[in-house]
Amino acid sequence: EEPQPPIVPSCPLPVKICDVVRSERPRSCCGMAMAGFRTAKYQLPEWHRRNAGVYYKAFTVGEEAERGRAEAKHLVKQAAASAQRAQQYSKNTLGQRLQDIQFWRTELQKEIMELDAETNLLAAQKLRLERALDATEVPYAVVIDNLECRDRRQPPDLVIDQVERQLLKEAELIRDIRDLLKRTIIQAATQIRSNRIQKENCELDWSDKVETYHIDDKCISYCPDSTNVQSHPSSVKFEETASTPKSWAQFSHDNISSAEQEKLASVQLRALINSIIHDASEDLRLQRAAVSEAFDCNLRELAEAKLRLEQHLQQ
Repeated sequence: EEPQPPIVPSCPLPVKICDVVRSERPRSCCGMAMAGFRTAKYQLPEWHRRNAGVYYKAFTVGEEAERGRAEAKHLVKQAAASAQRAQQYSKNTLGQRLQDIQFWRTELQKEIMELDAETNLLAAQKLRLERALDATEVPYAVVIDNLECRDRRQPPDLVIDQVERQLLKEAELIRDIRDLLKRTIIQAATQIRSNRIQKENCELDWSDKVETYHIDDKCISYCPDSTNVQSHPSSVKFEETASTPKSWAQFSHDNISSAEQEKLASVQLRALINSIIHDASEDLRLQRAAVSEAFDCNLRELAEAKLRLEQHLQQ
């Protein structure tokens, strides 16, 4: 058999006596049912203290509100003055900007007109070259016909004389002149194309300046009371691709400089064309005189030879 656990004898627990704290306030009409509990009513000193606290808190909040109002008025005046200064600065900047735009617009317009006039003059010179080239066709055909006719002479008279030498020289001269005129016509056409391309670049820049001037002229008339002002998001953000005032002015300066270079090249080419036409006509005139003199000498020699033969036959 298993052993039994020991049995502990029971004994009574000690009794704990709890004292209830009773209120020292005067007894209420509720009797002993409210003993030991605070009522919802305040004592008179507590009421005065609470009113004083509420008054002090209201007074403090009022003072803070007055200080806030004064500070707000000061900030409003300061913001208005700052906005007025910023607006005046913007107007001054826009005014200077309008002057710059007007300057470059005038310069571009002047350059466009001058380049257009120069292109027209060069086109007229090109037309002279084309007419001069056409004018050389008949003399060249005459020279070739003379050479072919002289080739049909009888063998005793089929000699390389001074007339043939001068005719060959004239034919070579006309061919050289025609080649020179053709090259000059191509050069003039290329220069005219370059002038028109540069004129188009200046016109595009000029049109941008005109549009920009109208926009800035409209912007300078805006004020805080304007009713047609619209707010656009990121409108004051500086774009990375936007130009600076220096690069903006340099762009127009480069266009005008390129136009001046093309105009100078066109002027020089017109002077060259005048010189070519003058020299070519002078060379042809001198060669024609040389050919005529050679023909005259040859005719005199033929006449003398014919006369001697006739006299010999009459003997």
